[in-house]
Amino acid sequence: MFATRLNGIARRYVLAAVAVFAAAIMVSSPLKVLADEPLKVAAIYTVPVEQQWVGRIHQALTAAAERGEITYVYSENTANTDYERVMREYAEAGNQLIVGEAFAVERAARNVAAEYPDTAFLMGSSFPAAEPNFAVFDNFIHEPSYLSGMIAGAKTKSNKIGMIGGFAIPEVNRLMHAFMNGAKAVNPDVKFTVNFINSWYDPPKAKETAYAMIDSGADVLYAERFGVSDAAMEKGIFAIGNVTDTAADYPNTILASAIWHMEPTVDTAIAAVKAGTFTAEDYGKYSFMGQGGGTLVIDDTLVDADLLGRVKAVEATILDGSFTVDINDEEPKSSM
Repeated sequence: MFATRLNGIARRYVLAAVAVFAAAIMVSSPLKVLADEPLKVAAIYTVPVEQQWVGRIHQALTAAAERGEITYVYSENTANTDYERVMREYAEAGNQLIVGEAFAVERAARNVAAEYPDTAFLMGSSFPAAEPNFAVFDNFIHEPSYLSGMIAGAKTKSNKIGMIGGFAIPEVNRLMHAFMNGAKAVNPDVKFTVNFINSWYDPPKAKETAYAMIDSGADVLYAERFGVSDAAMEKGIFAIGNVTDTAADYPNTILASAIWHMEPTVDTAIAAVKAGTFTAEDYGKYSFMGQGGGTLVIDDTLVDADLLGRVKAVEATILDGSFTVDINDEEPKSSM
């Protein structure tokens, strides 16, 4: 009888242990599944994904989706008046990270983010991050822009360089100033004509503006916007690219390009959201050359070995921290 009771007690302990273990599995398994599930990410773009700046963000997010780290949906050509609505729709749909550019919709974007404190927002912005969930980024590729300016300053024969940008906002201004400083470092006599087309995507307008600069004697163009390199190739002069490498589309035209790599920014944000550590911070540093967010691409068939060596020497000082490229967000002015 005692042995039977003992066996019964032992059986109950075993069954209880099994129940506890099963319960533990039921509790822990969903957490593991959630950790392994792709992060839901949405992006909102005010221009087509073919546009160079947005294209780099789209490329980085697409790469993360192809690796299976995220699911990715996006809206392009979103009007400023629709931006707030689209943000809310993506937040309501359960997207855990929403990416976009808030330059023209700062107040609306920040208001929406405040309404969804459990959603992470990573927005291109010239203004500070906002607690608890509105992080910002920008394309701080002023370092390779400086290096591309060195090449332009050395290659111009007329000492006249034309510069065409979208809008005179900090993220454009700082690249132009860095480029101008690089050009003047190797050629103190160089002069600049600066013009903004007040559009993020209007290649025909940028092209017409470039024609006017060429007619005024510019023999190198800084192509912050699409359309400028088209004019340069047609007129047989050089251009400097920005954000993306389009040299293959403009043979014998683009001397060098300051390339933006959005992957360090995007990948850091994705990892933070997955880890539950995402905070309102400035992700701008991930666009610096030392972080892998910026590089310089040079056409060595157009740039001689001596100039290439000079540029590479300065690049090395940027990477080792012994030379710092100034950041100037003020609107650049023509000097011709």
